[in-house]
Amino acid sequence: MWGESMKAAILQMEGTNCEEETYIALMESGFTPEYVHLNNLRKGKAKLDDYELIFIPGGFSAGDYVRAGAIFAARLKATVWKDLVKFVEEGKFIIGVCNGFQVLIELGLLPATDGISEAPEAALMPNDSGHFECRWVYLKSQSSKIFTDVPEMITLPVAHAEGKFYASESVIEKIEAQKQVIFRYTSPYGSTEYPWNPNGSVNDIAAIMNPYGNVIGMMPHPERAYFPYQHPDWTRNKRDTGDGYYIFRALAEALR
Repeated sequence: MWGESMKAAILQMEGTNCEEETYIALMESGFTPEYVHLNNLRKGKAKLDDYELIFIPGGFSAGDYVRAGAIFAARLKATVWKDLVKFVEEGKFIIGVCNGFQVLIELGLLPATDGISEAPEAALMPNDSGHFECRWVYLKSQSSKIFTDVPEMITLPVAHAEGKFYASESVIEKIEAQKQVIFRYTSPYGSTEYPWNPNGSVNDIAAIMNPYGNVIGMMPHPERAYFPYQHPDWTRNKRDTGDGYYIFRALAEALR
């Protein structure tokens, strides 16, 4: 669809999901996607160097024991940490969605306000509502290095129990000053109280990137809204694409 294909690794371990939706969305956007299980990385059967994009999907990796994304992150650190750091430093792209976002926070790859951190600078905490939130949300696109052609407002689904973005005041100030916020929760009316902000995230933050723009984390699921018929309003609004399409298109164009 977008010309010459680029190889994308969809990382897997026990409990990940949405891999098939991710595979299809990447393939439709011009990538050559492959499922890459952590065990194959550990055994040397797969190498991150072979890919231009790493996609860490949603789900409940390792049952979300300890806390969401913690075990997935610990296993990555134990097996391919140096390769991951090299991947980022070479300017290749990593995107984590939902559980994948939680993994990137645990790894210190986000928000990385002053570079990759040894310990998490932020957290994705339990939702303020105290329960699992599964609904469509409105997102306001912010000025960013990557998502320049995304419509000002899009809708994507969320499905999480631990999605409240939280960090210290000083870290939030750096994130804002460095324009690392990609999307904020919003509503058609401009209000952002619950349920429009489904989890209570500070500053209504739904998605961020590192200062260089090549590591991206978001709680909403673009892979679940790639095609128009995945949207609940598709028969009324006669969409040409789903709103998740814009996210994958932007990734493909940025890599080129």
